[in-house]
Amino acid sequence: MENQTAGESKRPPSDMQTEKEKEGDASVEEYVALSNFTGSSSDQLCFSSGDKLLVHAKPSSEWWWAELLGVRGYVPASYLHQDAAAEEEEDEHTSLGDQWQDEEYFGNYGTLRLHLEMLSDKSRTEAYRKVIVSNSASLRSKVVMDLGCGTGIISLFCAQLAQPSEVYAVEASSMAEYTRQLVKQNGCEQVVTVLQGRAEEIELPKQVDVLVSEWMGNCLLFEFMVESVLLARDRWLKEGGVMWPSSAALTLVPCQANSYYAEKMAFWEQPYGLDFTPLQPLAQQEFFTKPKFSHVIEPDDCLTAPCDVLCLDMYTLQVKDLEEIKGQFHFCVEKSGVFHGFTSWFTVHFESLETGGATVELNTGPNSQPTHWKQTLFMLDRPVSVYAGDSISGTILLRRNSVWRRHMTITLHWSINSSKKETDNCQVGTKSFPMWR
Repeated sequence: MENQTAGESKRPPSDMQTEKEKEGDASVEEYVALSNFTGSSSDQLCFSSGDKLLVHAKPSSEWWWAELLGVRGYVPASYLHQDAAAEEEEDEHTSLGDQWQDEEYFGNYGTLRLHLEMLSDKSRTEAYRKVIVSNSASLRSKVVMDLGCGTGIISLFCAQLAQPSEVYAVEASSMAEYTRQLVKQNGCEQVVTVLQGRAEEIELPKQVDVLVSEWMGNCLLFEFMVESVLLARDRWLKEGGVMWPSSAALTLVPCQANSYYAEKMAFWEQPYGLDFTPLQPLAQQEFFTKPKFSHVIEPDDCLTAPCDVLCLDMYTLQVKDLEEIKGQFHFCVEKSGVFHGFTSWFTVHFESLETGGATVELNTGPNSQPTHWKQTLFMLDRPVSVYAGDSISGTILLRRNSVWRRHMTITLHWSINSSKKETDNCQVGTKSFPMWR
């Protein structure tokens, strides 16, 4: 989270005001700010990432009473992380497993819910099958690693539709036990070997010719499974080996979101004939401060042509590059409308093993077949009217959380330049969106 306002967490209850000084300073603890925070009222502190705050009281799980440079006020608890030195006194350091939240993450993949969602996504699954079929001749006698194999669908495609010598199906979750059964059930145990463990820990008998994985998350990188793919690449992929996907791109477009805005914001104007507009600032804080996952944008809601803002080469991308990735954009408004926010999606490409062979594309955008990722919507705090000929330019920054390694913050900075001569104003905005599991 970065450069966010107090509205992104629920406001501290008013009855805390009478409780905040009762605790005294006997149990003062030092915490470090994970990200920038701007308070929205006089009783809330403002602080920057890395600041050290003294927490005097914890009157609720969401809001604490803290001190910074002699000034006291409320702070959102989720923005703070206990200083390492203080943690040593109370407990051991946050472990790698804690930082990655592996128990929860792999626990989710040990159940069928997510696998049902992914296998039911025909666009996704058929794209991987198409890659195998179109490269079946070149896969003959090759060694393949399927990282994060889940139920083993890609490994089974390889074994049944091509003739690789070996397929190593790697899965860290408890689903691996069932994957072994599925491999045997489908008569592929002579080719497919299921290995349970993290990519960072498993040992393969040999290096591989092809590393295939379905690692993409919301906004392409969310949950950062891609790090495991890069580590496996550096350790197990032969020189000259092939990565599937071979490249990836994040796409952005300014958009209208009339129905979502009406549902979450305009609703409060006059429900049942009553004026509920005092709740609109709270609605903005509650509904528009985080990205809206699983959004479905209609092509007609795009105000401009989309553009790729981030492009990743899976052969050259390094783990250190994931900490902060920045892109630029420049859009020309094609039709007048209401600019409610930005919508993003991603595309990945699979290069052919065969000379002159066609590249396979998996596109999660609105002009392609739907996928379980759908799209992601980033709402502005207030909509802006734009007109054909206007331009919207700016930057997008994906910054990985330094503590919770599957989390990130996306910061959008934009300027709207009017095409009308009588209007010389340039509207500028910046907004950060935390992406938490």
